[in-house]
Amino acid sequence: YDDDGNCYAYSTRDVPAGRPLRVCYGDPTNPSKLLARYGFLDESSSATFCKWMAEEPSSELYQLGYPNQMLFYNDGSISNEVWNCLLYEELGNQSPAEQQQFHQACMVGDEATKAGYHEQYFPETLSALREHVAFILNELEELATWQQSVQDKERHANLDATRHPRLPLIKRHNDFVKYSFELVQQNLDAMVSS
Repeated sequence: YDDDGNCYAYSTRDVPAGRPLRVCYGDPTNPSKLLARYGFLDESSSATFCKWMAEEPSSELYQLGYPNQMLFYNDGSISNEVWNCLLYEELGNQSPAEQQQFHQACMVGDEATKAGYHEQYFPETLSALREHVAFILNELEELATWQQSVQDKERHANLDATRHPRLPLIKRHNDFVKYSFELVQQNLDAMVSS
């Protein structure tokens, strides 16, 4: 910026006059990250991070797509990386040798071996994912209740709405995430039924 408030930008290539300049804020499939980092919510996002966190993620878990590719889509579908990461963790609890075989199959694209492990351990990974989704939905419900109580208390005390200016944006974010998680929950429930 100069003293007059003009902003100057430099480009690594020629840009024709009148052409818009755009800034990439990163992965558009994670509105939570955009909200936390830049303070806005992209409600047109097709997916959201599944919110599953490993206590001590290994390099192998990162190679499987943790956490950036672990997505829940707003049509209720679930990225393969979610299933792969959950199965990898489950195998680590049951058989480290199988865990390494599964990881190797993922790395070399051995779809038959991957599918065999997914089929063998599907009840365990499905149960773990259903438990995780139910936990997050419960957390979102508790947050919504807390947010409402804060707003009610401030309204009754005639406090200025600028005291928590991001609360409405955070509520919209949580509603967006809740909607996606509810669709995923319906999808998972249907898998149990079939």
